[in-house]
Amino acid sequence: MADERPLPERLLAVATRLFAENGYEGTSVQEIVRAAGVTKGAMYHYFAAKDDLLYEIYHRLLALQTERLRRFAGGAGPAEERLRAAAVDVIETSVAHLDELTVFFRSMHLLPAEKQKAVRAERRRYHECFRALVEEGQREGTFRAGVPADLAVNFFFGAVHQLSTWWHPDGSLGAAAVGDYYVGLFLDGLREGGEPSGPGEGGVVRDGPGGDGAPGR
Repeated sequence: MADERPLPERLLAVATRLFAENGYEGTSVQEIVRAAGVTKGAMYHYFAAKDDLLYEIYHRLLALQTERLRRFAGGAGPAEERLRAAAVDVIETSVAHLDELTVFFRSMHLLPAEKQKAVRAERRRYHECFRALVEEGQREGTFRAGVPADLAVNFFFGAVHQLSTWWHPDGSLGAAAVGDYYVGLFLDGLREGGEPSGPGEGGVVRDGPGGDGAPGR
């Protein structure tokens, strides 16, 4: 059966699969267009270079997650409930788009500098929105004020970003179970009732090598 998706969607789907299987550097433009059943000219009509495909793969995933996060953040209910919903969602969408996640974290460093900068800015905005929910919970008294919100968010996303290195849909833990464990550990570490085990208040949480507060890869 012929693939009836619009050409840009077909090219992105093929590129994502090939980048995940063979690596970005191990995949040629010729292999992409052959697998998509199009010419190089047709591809270049939509994507000026191979790195445009790489950028778009992650940009689309992050745009999806950002849109959903903003809905949770702007919803009704206590901050903890909205943060739980947002944390579950980021795991569900990451697992649903595991190839995209794998490709990005293997290959972001291969993007041109200006595209890396754009990605970092997008990720920073996403993390800031997520962090605001933690800070709201701290103001409400649900979460411990002594836990730096930046540190908590970086800790959680560090674990989420590692999913692509070990989780497999045929493994012993399903996606829902992984989500329950991750979110439970994250929220348990934030709730009132315990003391932070790290250094006392006044420490500075510095950005990782990515410059966006996210852990380095």
